[in-house]
Amino acid sequence: MGVTGKTIIVVGAGMVGVSTALELLKRGAKVTLLDKNEPGRETSYGNAGVLARSSLMPINNPALLSQLPGLIGNQRTGLRYDPWFLASNLNWAMRFILSSRQSVFRKTTRALDSLIRLSIERHLRLLDETGMRERLSDHGWFFLYRDQKSFDRTALLRQTLDAHEVSVSELSAPELSQLEPALMPIFQHALWIKGSYSVNDPGAIVTGYARRFAELGGVFLQSAAERLFEDGTGAEVLLNSGERLQADKLVVCLGPWARNFLKKSGYDVMMAYERGYHMHFSGDTRSNEKRLTRPVYDTGGGYVLAPMTQGLRLTTGVELADCDAPRSDRQLKQAEKAAREAIYLGEQVEDEAWLGRRPTFPDSRPVIGLAPSSRNTYFAFGHQHIGFATGPGTALVLADLMEGNTPPIDAAPFKPERFISRIAG
Repeated sequence: MGVTGKTIIVVGAGMVGVSTALELLKRGAKVTLLDKNEPGRETSYGNAGVLARSSLMPINNPALLSQLPGLIGNQRTGLRYDPWFLASNLNWAMRFILSSRQSVFRKTTRALDSLIRLSIERHLRLLDETGMRERLSDHGWFFLYRDQKSFDRTALLRQTLDAHEVSVSELSAPELSQLEPALMPIFQHALWIKGSYSVNDPGAIVTGYARRFAELGGVFLQSAAERLFEDGTGAEVLLNSGERLQADKLVVCLGPWARNFLKKSGYDVMMAYERGYHMHFSGDTRSNEKRLTRPVYDTGGGYVLAPMTQGLRLTTGVELADCDAPRSDRQLKQAEKAAREAIYLGEQVEDEAWLGRRPTFPDSRPVIGLAPSSRNTYFAFGHQHIGFATGPGTALVLADLMEGNTPPIDAAPFKPERFISRIAG
């Protein structure tokens, strides 16, 4: 059944799409990668660059129900929401909350852990293959806690990480200060997530993988896709120019834009958007001893701070809103205020904050596999916060499914028909 000699169009050039295009190309397919922008310029660009197994912990975990009363005021830095968006996506919201049940949570953490482990291994190979290993740090990352009460609430997190054999060390305030002297002494506890990695420019990594794709003979076409068409022998994409591209197989890796694209193409997709912002700051450039050496998650401040080539990248938590809703600077301003209590941020180095959209299904798992009621169209999107980390693993799973092989991990938890259906007629 393989893909050797087959023509394949991959729609979407974020980390998932680029990784998928590269993997299929290596397996002998003739691949065209399609996106309205250059590779890695959207959601994959703006994350904190973390490659860590701790990312197996979804937002909708069993602790979510106890947190709901505190969200009523809609003032938290870590999570804001547009009430009108939630009202118009009530089915998604209810399924999201219901997926915090222990049974679903356990299935999700197992599935995400397997995908993350597979992806990290593949990332390391690709970084070597593309000559970008110097962009990688193996110092792990920290979860920071400002008081004893907030640390005590980490019992579920610690139990879950321990159950999946994720290496974690608890740090006291003096131990944290010794490892990261750039931080102010406002944190009583920290969790050091070991055996994890981070990169100093996620967008550059995606660009590097896309460059490798081109070096091996892959074709990149910068154009916007309007919708897809299918028949029994193949598939085609209608571009906004009016041109149609035909192929034996089609893979949709459009991340947050997949929902509207597929709606035009005859699919109903139950997906929402966890939007987020980032801004770069100069940091303390006076001494190497006062520079942050790894990403840190200030759980009380509701932000992640990561050292990047552009400076210190301050990333916000979640904003539940429509994909193309107007920007709001509320979370970023709150996050900056909290971060300035924790570290010398320095000056803002950009005029405007970056906005990204993280596509999320109700159970916090992506879809990977054959589209419902289709023979030639495949889906790989909906990776919420971890698309950058899990792109290469997704590519391996999807390529095996396309070839009729057994993937290296269980693909059943990622079946598209969980939340995607064909629209009658």
